Amino acid sequence: VFKSGTSLVALNVIVTDSDKAYAVGLSRNDFEVYEDGVKQEVQFFAASDVPLDLILLIDGSSSMDNKVSFVHRAAAGFIETMRPDDRAAVVSFADGVRVLQPLTSDRAQVHAAIDQTGAKGATALHNAIYVALKEFGRPAAAAGEVRRQAIAVLSDGEDTSSLLSFDDVLDMAKRSGVSIYTIALSGDLSDRPTTKRYFSQADYAMKQLALETGAQPFFPQSLGELNDVYAAIATELSKQYSIGYVPRNVRDDGKYRRVIVRVANRPELKPRTRTGYFLPSEATASNWDGQR
Repeated sequence: VFKSGTSLVALNVIVTDSDKAYAVGLSRNDFEVYEDGVKQEVQFFAASDVPLDLILLIDGSSSMDNKVSFVHRAAAGFIETMRPDDRAAVVSFADGVRVLQPLTSDRAQVHAAIDQTGAKGATALHNAIYVALKEFGRPAAAAGEVRRQAIAVLSDGEDTSSLLSFDDVLDMAKRSGVSIYTIALSGDLSDRPTTKRYFSQADYAMKQLALETGAQPFFPQSLGELNDVYAAIATELSKQYSIGYVPRNVRDDGKYRRVIVRVANRPELKPRTRTGYFLPSEATASNWDGQR
């Protein structure tokens, strides 16, 4: 049983070897956590049994018109990887943001919500990510559960209608503890792979958002690759280690705190997690305060 009366810093950690294969079977004693260079005491550890809240953010703007059927099939396959205790939500965004399905473990409801996404209007990508980060930490806090949280956001272009800037969203992401997997579709994708891709400012933003939160960015070259992308995300989520610690530095100075995770005596293993956090972090506390 784990109980915490203070804000625990929650880390979702992926570990790979030199061949980029996932390293499984590690224990609490294998990990070392440093905050701003100071070693921390790991107070919570779990391998794969912590349930997951997964938010699917799907671009529903007019530019998605020829991609909708591919996205529906790939996202539906992604949901089939859920375990019984996992929950999923579906959010569509165009000019505005629509929560088509709040968090639920009912796969049929999630499938129905995916099928409601279409293609009409502009792209409010930043607003959609912000809404997901702001809203979906609350159910876990209310239930007093320890749960991992991840967002898989799919979009095919620049944000054209958000009130929020990318910097606003990135700041919120750094405070949340949520892993954000980004899927950036090229505007001219077909069902056949292309040989070249222009790396746009939007692509750079999607990459930065994923890496800062300890996740991965994906840039598929064809619509046919979507199934593989979602499968790769599902596999990675199943290999995460959940680590928590109460920081030794309790001073609320408002500064960004850098976090590094190492695998002791195994230099060939490369851990990946979010780059750091701000204290205090209500979103982090809501994810992890409670009991297990």
